[in-house]
Amino acid sequence: MDVNELDQDLLHQFSCLGTTDKDDLVKQLQKVLAGCQLNETTAAFFLDMNNWNLQAAICSYFDFETTCNKLPCMTLVCDSTIGEGESVPPNTKFRKSWRVENSGTEPWPEGVCLNYTSGEQMGECIRVPVPCLPAKEIIELSVDLTSPSDLGVFQSKWRMMTSNGSFFGDIIWVIISVSDSGTLAVTQQLHQLSTSQSNDDQMW
Repeated sequence: MDVNELDQDLLHQFSCLGTTDKDDLVKQLQKVLAGCQLNETTAAFFLDMNNWNLQAAICSYFDFETTCNKLPCMTLVCDSTIGEGESVPPNTKFRKSWRVENSGTEPWPEGVCLNYTSGEQMGECIRVPVPCLPAKEIIELSVDLTSPSDLGVFQSKWRMMTSNGSFFGDIIWVIISVSDSGTLAVTQQLHQLSTSQSNDDQMW
């Protein structure tokens, strides 16, 4: 739906009403943007942001919609390390990695990062810079984390974010089981040691 497609007579009638009743303004905005299926909370948000001016709220809504339509795209391909619920000892450093794809038609812009948004914060890392990935390319993203000291199942939610704070793409989850018998740290250390030795052999 384009703002130019709106009934201009209807807009003019609303602008001339001069009502200050907020409930009426919410209903009017919902009626004008009927094709957008705005709920009362969303309509009130845009009106409040524009000092309860109907026409200004309509313009703000379409500006917001245009911005959303231009957000980058990201699809989670797979977990590279640590399957969901994999066992980790308490207070143990580990690395969580994912393979993600730029599933859009444009390269990712400058300033994109993988950002912690909610759940258990495992360690100090809450943001990882991400390079400008060309369209249809795949990249591996990694976050260095530390398991909680308590036993149990823990999860945290991560999202890709643009430089202006807009989230985009699939939700990325870290889900681990913290257990005294967890072996993940040892497994990762052995893998790193094996990789290091392999690189040394190639140098010789």
